[in-house]
Amino acid sequence: MHEGRVLAARSKASGHDHMSSSVDRIRNLGISAHIDSGKTTLTERILFYARKIHAIHEVKGKDGFGATMDHMELERERGITITSASTSVQWRGYNINIIDTPGHVDFTIEVERSLRVLDGAVLVLCAVAGVQSQSISVDRQMRRYRVPRIAFINKCDRTGANPDRVVRALRDKLGHRPVLLQIPIGLEAAFEGIVDLIEMQAVYFCGASGEELETGPIPESMRNLAEERHAELIDVACLFSDELLAAALEGRATAELIRDAVRRGTLSLDLTPVLMGSAYKNKGVQRLLDGVVDFLPSPAEVPIAAVDLENDNAPVQLACDPSAQPVLYAFKLDDGRFGQVTFIRIYQGSFAKGDTVVQTRTGRRIRIGRIVRLHADTMEDIAVAEAGDIVGLFGVDCQTGDTFVGDGPRLAMTAMHVPDPVIALAVKPADNKSQVNMTKALSRFAKEDPTFRVTQDQESGETVISGMGELHLDVYVERMRREYGVAVTTGAPQVAYREAISRRAEFDYLHRKQTGGSGQYAKVAGYIEPCEEKDYELDNRIRGGAIPTEYIPACDKGFRSALAKGSLIGSPIVGVRVVLNDGNSHAVDSSDLAFQIAARAAFRAAYQRAAPRILEPLMRVSVESPVEFQGAIYRTLLHRRGTIIGSQEDEGFARIEAEVPLGELFGYATELRSATQGKAEYTMEFTRYAPVPGEVSEKLLSQSKNRATQEVE
Repeated sequence: MHEGRVLAARSKASGHDHMSSSVDRIRNLGISAHIDSGKTTLTERILFYARKIHAIHEVKGKDGFGATMDHMELERERGITITSASTSVQWRGYNINIIDTPGHVDFTIEVERSLRVLDGAVLVLCAVAGVQSQSISVDRQMRRYRVPRIAFINKCDRTGANPDRVVRALRDKLGHRPVLLQIPIGLEAAFEGIVDLIEMQAVYFCGASGEELETGPIPESMRNLAEERHAELIDVACLFSDELLAAALEGRATAELIRDAVRRGTLSLDLTPVLMGSAYKNKGVQRLLDGVVDFLPSPAEVPIAAVDLENDNAPVQLACDPSAQPVLYAFKLDDGRFGQVTFIRIYQGSFAKGDTVVQTRTGRRIRIGRIVRLHADTMEDIAVAEAGDIVGLFGVDCQTGDTFVGDGPRLAMTAMHVPDPVIALAVKPADNKSQVNMTKALSRFAKEDPTFRVTQDQESGETVISGMGELHLDVYVERMRREYGVAVTTGAPQVAYREAISRRAEFDYLHRKQTGGSGQYAKVAGYIEPCEEKDYELDNRIRGGAIPTEYIPACDKGFRSALAKGSLIGSPIVGVRVVLNDGNSHAVDSSDLAFQIAARAAFRAAYQRAAPRILEPLMRVSVESPVEFQGAIYRTLLHRRGTIIGSQEDEGFARIEAEVPLGELFGYATELRSATQGKAEYTMEFTRYAPVPGEVSEKLLSQSKNRATQEVE
């Protein structure tokens, strides 16, 4: 049965756990790429060659199983990865924790939170398509968290495979300094193996599933090319090792010296080792695992900083030391069949079942219950977890991003980047039973996924869910139906519009109210102006105590509350700087409440004079298709108010990139399939907000006015 199962708890840590106690023999690895680049297929082969599984299953296999890491029923049906899945394997005596992440941009938070806790990554690139739109997004996320990476050029067996073109794209599009460690022996249907440019030998992957490696001399037809690439490798590697440089000048550069130099360049983020193969054809995966061990960092080699909450958030450098104060970071929650499991990265110290830790956000003390090592939807109980490892905990009530510490300073890890939702959908249960289950489901999903938001529309009373795209919300609606039995109806998707000002406007507002006894008195003066750097900024220029210092936070609170709902279509207001330069107070009648009311009213009055306008989210759309449909694709994009950013053609294959308003993209998948005979695919990612054209603005204003009229009636 291909089902999750819980293995019996062990009274003592297994050999697996003893191995993890040596921090320098741990690798925490993420596998990331554009959708359909072969990440999950690659992970399946890694599990097989590391003897974690005994049979290979395909992503869309006919055996009814699907890939091991795609354990959700929806993932197997759709053939895509929806949630990141964790596992660990042994390779050459090293313990490698692996997280397989989704490629679809709608599930970008899964990549974000994984890279937040990982020490290294494998960037998988298709040998045919090369660097694609989501490759660029994933690379940007890796840079945000300074994650060293290896590039693996997959699908070298596919028609049109061209690793040299992919390496050029790595350099030109992503700004990497790629260095080839391998070259392919044959390509497309003739792909046989690889030439190892460090050892200068040919490697072939034999046996029924490529599990047997055979090495031999480099084919004569490739000897000159291999020597040329070997020399280039040494030239680049010498930049990171004086010892290798000296040895190379004397003609005695060894494989060990080359590996050491490449490792140094990789850890400094100045070098990207490039390996290649075909996961589907079982070629190149074992040498990729060797590369993970040889070139990616151990937890001890990655500088990690926390902040001391009791010392004005002063930075504290953590040490990957099992004997130090425990510092744990919760980066993912998953409510499965056995209850909520919290994915934990241990940055410092160690802990065992029964130990007590402090949740720094709330100050609560929590007793550690069950500790498990995760493998997709299966788990194995362990007794002790140490610095550098990734494990799961049961029975911990927390949120994504919480920090837990042992006795000592109250430390907290910095938060991960969470993008704002760009699309909303009204959901309505069919009956009372569904209402209860829907509430449970939405509460769970919002807790697990920081990009999934649930709100109540104050005017209509509708429950509104927000997320990163149509697919994102569609998956959660389907999960409500399947996992909770909720009969739910959905309204039309709503775009997350914003409002902004386009010019400076002054305010001078006095709030005075006398009702007997103490009254209310507050005066604020200044101006508002557009601000491109931030959504909101308060510039306090009060001099001479015109407004007492203790009332400035109240003014700030009042201005912020006014931003929640603009007067045009009721959307949040962004990109505003408020300059507060004058005011007045009363010794008796002034209060926090009075200054909040004055600030809110002053902002609203100035807002009307600041030429407010509506902003719409623009999506960066990347469409890939056979070149003969290029004209049809241009028409579909321009018809939806798209602006073409660029396009390229390569060997009968076209890629078109455009900026298109999100409001125009509903139903685009169906139109694109019709226009290209189902041969094109597209991805989209939020890029920025921009003013809507006049006719669209009028339409939105009219719709908002009609809604307001209906609510009054």
